[in-house]
Amino acid sequence: MTHGTVSEPGGGAAPGAGALLAILRDGQARTRAELAQLTGLARSTVSQRLDVLIDHKWIVPSRDTVSSGGRPATAFAFNRGARIVLSADLGATHARLAVTDLGMAVLAERAAELPIERGPEPTLSWLVTAFEEMLAEAGYPLSQVCGVGLGLPGPVEHVTGRPVNPPIMPGWDAFPVPEWLGARLAAPVLVDNDVNIMALGEHWIASPEVDHLLFVKIGTGIGCGVIADRRLHRGAQGAAGDVGHIRVGTAGDALCRCGNTGCLEAVASGAAMAARLREAGIDAAGSRDVVRLIRGGSAQAAQVIRQAGRDIGGVLAAIVNFFNPSVIVVGGDIAEAGEHVLAGVREAIYSRSLPLATQHLTIRASELGDRAGVIGAAVMVVEHVLAPGTVDQAVTLAAH
Repeated sequence: MTHGTVSEPGGGAAPGAGALLAILRDGQARTRAELAQLTGLARSTVSQRLDVLIDHKWIVPSRDTVSSGGRPATAFAFNRGARIVLSADLGATHARLAVTDLGMAVLAERAAELPIERGPEPTLSWLVTAFEEMLAEAGYPLSQVCGVGLGLPGPVEHVTGRPVNPPIMPGWDAFPVPEWLGARLAAPVLVDNDVNIMALGEHWIASPEVDHLLFVKIGTGIGCGVIADRRLHRGAQGAAGDVGHIRVGTAGDALCRCGNTGCLEAVASGAAMAARLREAGIDAAGSRDVVRLIRGGSAQAAQVIRQAGRDIGGVLAAIVNFFNPSVIVVGGDIAEAGEHVLAGVREAIYSRSLPLATQHLTIRASELGDRAGVIGAAVMVVEHVLAPGTVDQAVTLAAH
């Protein structure tokens, strides 16, 4: 049996088993004849590729059969339950975990208060224990896990999965997160910053048809995930979208946690808003308190959050002119305040961006809310594990 990518008569590399799986991942069952027509491969080659995918349980015969007058032909469909994924979104003070299938259906979920400042080993040890408990509750063995996705609230070098000088994560700088977790969970581990995985989750579930999308997280800090041509844009080192440290005029000499002054985050983050309310004699420790005050009808909280929205919108207006997205999604704790923050963001963007750039622009709150991160972390793993090249490599190794 032939595995992987081979050369077909007539030259050129033929699509391997991974390419057939990529076609079937859209959820539509297809017959051998349909796949041969789509790929240009010989029926015998398609059958070989399908046999490999069936052996690895990536696909299953579908209940749907296709008849053209003779004997019904068997159709094959993507097996979303072939493997499971572990995902986690760690914030400054809390964590959300999920066990999903390959179609992003959540099989188990957990949320907990978890201060990231506890350091890497205590935090990740808690994560391993929680994942083991969730797998046991859901009835899945660790051997069925194909990968682990993790979002962290700080800069991450995506190639290595290591945090780089994260301002609110003492002890995490350069910590080998993928190696440490991978050794304990016996699966590949992918790590990214939290806003990137939120952008992935929101795009996958709520706006899959959108080519260019920005996801802006407003919480303890401010960050932005960039979807360009339906792919996450990380930049050269993984630092793309770090809008929280762009200098803004309204910030003056306000000191930012990064060590600079005048950053957007220093005046418009949840932490900055809470500090401003405390100065006015109102009890507010962080982002969630700001939202609580808004929901309680506090006029001062509404004023503070509206101005923060304007400050954020001012920075986004420049990005809209430069990048021209069709959707801006606002997420994070502060997005729970609803129209107060969105109104400020919209006001600044529409007054400062070019009419052509905003002609069809949608600015909305996250549809996934605090689940965007765990879904996005799972998407990151699935896109890696099911990439045609990765599938071809896996089935080739298994054959030897």
